[in-house]
Amino acid sequence: MDLHKHDRQPHAGPAPHVAELRASDADRDRIADMLRDALAEGRLTAEEHAERVEGVLAARTVAELDVFVRDLPAGHAGRTAAAPAPDRPTLGAIPADPEENVVAVLSSAVRRGRRRASRRIHAYAILGSVEIDLSEALFEHQQVVIKAFAVLGSVEVRVPENVSLRGAGGGVLGTFDVDSLDSAEAEAPAIYVDGWAVLGSVEARPKRGRLVADILDRVQRKVDRGLRKHA
Repeated sequence: MDLHKHDRQPHAGPAPHVAELRASDADRDRIADMLRDALAEGRLTAEEHAERVEGVLAARTVAELDVFVRDLPAGHAGRTAAAPAPDRPTLGAIPADPEENVVAVLSSAVRRGRRRASRRIHAYAILGSVEIDLSEALFEHQQVVIKAFAVLGSVEVRVPENVSLRGAGGGVLGTFDVDSLDSAEAEAPAIYVDGWAVLGSVEARPKRGRLVADILDRVQRKVDRGLRKHA
């Protein structure tokens, strides 16, 4: 990506291009992970890897980071992404009634593993704990809603790193904490966590190193087709 010059006029101009944005530590970590995988796959030598990692640590903008993965397949994944996921689910995309209930009353309940992610999940933790781990889930739908209610208990949600994550709940003498995520992949699921924590806690975070595999497979197939076309 080419950098565009900033508008130095005193009047308000358009928002800066993504490439002009300052790189965050998360951006550097993402590029470093791509380089590590490229080294493991034999796409880069150890010397090339070390040189690029050094450049990543010194990069100031997103565009400068892109240079280090421009010749790698991973660097082209998700380039078709448009606007970030909306703050609320699309009207009519989610059923009014839950497809799955997870209940823990004076006990614990866990949902994890390679299983289909329901479009609407209701979780109730009353003097108990609920864990919903979607890091290995199969997403047949692009939007998923989790309604979490924790009363003197806890609801913990874990999601893959490459999805969008939104929170719209609250706490009453409790904690409702959702780490917002914006996926760079156009087909990535969006997960919405809503509800209340009353003298309890609701927490939703990405699980480090976990990715939605079926999305990556689709993106990789597109990249492979493009490489074959230009070969």
